[in-house]
Amino acid sequence: MFMLPQEGGQTTTCTVSDDVKTKFKAFKTGKNQANNAFIMKINPNALEVVLEHHLENVSILDIAEELPESAPRYIAYSYKWVHDDGRVSFPLVFIFYCPKGINTKLNILYASTKPVLTEALQVQKLFSVATTEELTEEWLKDKLAFFK
Repeated sequence: MFMLPQEGGQTTTCTVSDDVKTKFKAFKTGKNQANNAFIMKINPNALEVVLEHHLENVSILDIAEELPESAPRYIAYSYKWVHDDGRVSFPLVFIFYCPKGINTKLNILYASTKPVLTEALQVQKLFSVATTEELTEEWLKDKLAFFK
C-alpha cells in the first residue's frame, strides 16, 4: 500500500487489487509458450491498481499501440526470447510507461505506486519508458542483454 501526502496532512492510499494479484499469479506460472502482456492502470476512484488488458500472442509493438498517449500504465510482459545460440527463454519484464508532460499528481501517484506493485507481483526486471516509440523488440533485447 502506498500513501500519497495530500494537502492538509491527509493521505491517499493506492493498493493492488486482489483480482490483479490472482490473475497475475496464474499469468506468471502459466506454461503458455507465447508473448503475453498484462497492462495495468490505477483506478482513480478506488485508488487501486487494476487490470486493463490481458493480451495474448502480442509483440512489444502491439503493446505500444494499446497504450494511451497521455496516461501512465504498468506493463508486465512475458517475452519469448530466442537467444543467439538457439536457447529459448521466457523472461518476465515489468515496464513502467509514463509519458512526458502529464499531470504532476498523476505522475507522482503512478511513480510512487510502482514499487508497491513490483513488490506485490514479485517482478525483478524493471524498465521505464516515456514514449511508445521506445517500445521495440530491439529495445527489449538490448535491456535483456544485461541479464544473460
